[in-house]
Amino acid sequence: MLLRPDQRVKLDATDDALFYDYPRFVTHVDPGFIQRLTQLYAQRLQSQARILDLMSSWVSHLPAELEFAHVEGHGLNGEELAKNSRLDHYFVQNLNLDPKLPLPDQSFDAVLNTVSVQYLQYPEAIFNEIHRVLQPGGLAIVSFSNRMFYQKAIQAWRDSSEGDRLQLVKGYFQSVPGFSQPEVMTANSGWWPLSSDPFYAVISSRLAG
Repeated sequence: MLLRPDQRVKLDATDDALFYDYPRFVTHVDPGFIQRLTQLYAQRLQSQARILDLMSSWVSHLPAELEFAHVEGHGLNGEELAKNSRLDHYFVQNLNLDPKLPLPDQSFDAVLNTVSVQYLQYPEAIFNEIHRVLQPGGLAIVSFSNRMFYQKAIQAWRDSSEGDRLQLVKGYFQSVPGFSQPEVMTANSGWWPLSSDPFYAVISSRLAG
């Protein structure tokens, strides 16, 4: 396994469903980060694609100009998900208790995860599921900053530098046979708007065969 048991520990070990039981309706990153992410999606996602927005919320970062065949949302608060106008359907599930997604094999063209990867206690299982539900050639984009609910982030994330976190997410992809070599996008890539929140994205695709 990629992580040791102690690296999966959270300071707040209570059920995550309790922590997210009430809706917050806040944005967790600044407008510059959101603009960067929307630009990235505009460049990498295809119109009429089937999208899985994993660990989503009430805010969508999908480009307004792109129409998709279907956008499936997932999260821990149904009231927040119900406010997300880009979702065609959503489901509530605690991935740290049940990592198996209730979704068919090869049913999505892209899987997105925004500023939430730090809360996964069993990322190897979740990234296996991401691979399973992606079509061959399908894209996975995991984005994050330096913000978090500190008490709910796993120890491996809390104890790491920002560079180490990039390597950690790359390692999640590399732990699953059948993903392409992860590509890293940062605020230093040259085309991003200004932002006070650091921007990181790790991108990989499901290989054919």
